[in-house]
Amino acid sequence: MNLEELNKIAIKMAAPGKGILAADESTGTIQKRFDAIGVANTEDNRRDYREMLFRAGKTMREHISGVILFDETIRQKAKDGTSLVALIEAAGSIPGIKVDAGAKPLAGAPNETITEGLDGLRERFVAYHALGARFAKWRGVYEIAQGNPSHNAIHANAHALARYAALAQENGIVPIVEPELLMDGDHGIEACETVTEWILKEVFQELFYAGVKLEGMILKPNMIVPGKKCAKQNSVDEVAERTVRVLKRCVPGAVPGIAFLSGGQSDVEATAHLSAMNALGKLPWPLTFSYGRALQAAPQKAWSGKTENVAAGQAAFAHRARMNSLAALGKWTPAEEKKAS
Repeated sequence: MNLEELNKIAIKMAAPGKGILAADESTGTIQKRFDAIGVANTEDNRRDYREMLFRAGKTMREHISGVILFDETIRQKAKDGTSLVALIEAAGSIPGIKVDAGAKPLAGAPNETITEGLDGLRERFVAYHALGARFAKWRGVYEIAQGNPSHNAIHANAHALARYAALAQENGIVPIVEPELLMDGDHGIEACETVTEWILKEVFQELFYAGVKLEGMILKPNMIVPGKKCAKQNSVDEVAERTVRVLKRCVPGAVPGIAFLSGGQSDVEATAHLSAMNALGKLPWPLTFSYGRALQAAPQKAWSGKTENVAAGQAAFAHRARMNSLAALGKWTPAEEKKAS
C-alpha cells in the first residue's frame, strides 16, 4: 500500500467545489429509472445514457471529481470505440467501481441485512485496478423499524465495511466507506441522530481494528434527517447542525473528505442541506456530494432515450452539478437555483 498515493487520490475526490457522480446503478436498479422515462433497459441504452453524462466535458471538468461505475460500465466502450473509463479520465475525473454484491438477509436478525461480496474481492480489486479504477464503494444498509437496527446488524456491517476497505487499500484503491441509515419510516430526527452516531462509532472502531489508514479513505454517510413518513420535517438549518454535530463526534480529522449520499431526498433538498453544512464553517474535513438520483433524475427525464435530447440531458446535468458545486462551497441559495434554472 502506498498511503501517500491513496491520500492524493482521496484529496482529489474531495476537491473544493467538486463531488462524485454515483453512476453505479445495477441493471435492476436502472430498470426502475428507465421504466419511469419509458426507455428499454438494454445494454446499448445504458451505455448511451452514461456516455451522455461522461461527454458533458465542461460539467465533468468543473464539478465532478470522480465517477462510481458498475461492473458492466467499467468495461463498456462508447459508440466510437473509446472506453467509458477513458472518457472519464479525459475530463479529469477519477474512475471508481462499486464492489459490493448487495444487501442480503442477515441470519438471526429478522428484517435486517448484511452486505455481501467479500469472497474473491482481493482478486477483483486487482482486475478493477487494471481496468482503471482508483477508488471503490461498498454500502452497508440499516433501517429504523421495530426495534432495529440491532447491535448484530450494526457490528456485522461495520466489520464488512472495514474488511472491504483494508482490501481496497492493499490494492492501491481508495475505499469509499458508505454506512447508510435509510430515510424510510416515520421516526423523528432525534432517532436518526442517535442511531447514526452509534453506526459511525462502530464503523470507525472496526476500521481501526482492520488497519485501515484513515488518510486514504472517503466517508459516505447519510445526513441526519427525519423519516419520510414522519409528521415533522425539520428545517434545513436543523438538519445541517445535527449532521455536523454527529460527524464531529465520530469522524477523525485525518479523513480527507466526507461525500454525502442523497438517500431519497429531492434534488433541491440534498443541495440545500449540503450548502447549509458548509456555511457553518470551521469544519475538520471537506463536505461534498456523492449523489446518484439527486444528480441524475433531471438529466434522465430530459434525455428520455432520444438522441435528439442529448444536449437537453447534458444541460440538466450541468445545472444540478453546478448547484451542488455551489453547495460544496457553502454558496448555494434558493435564488441561485431559481436564476440558474
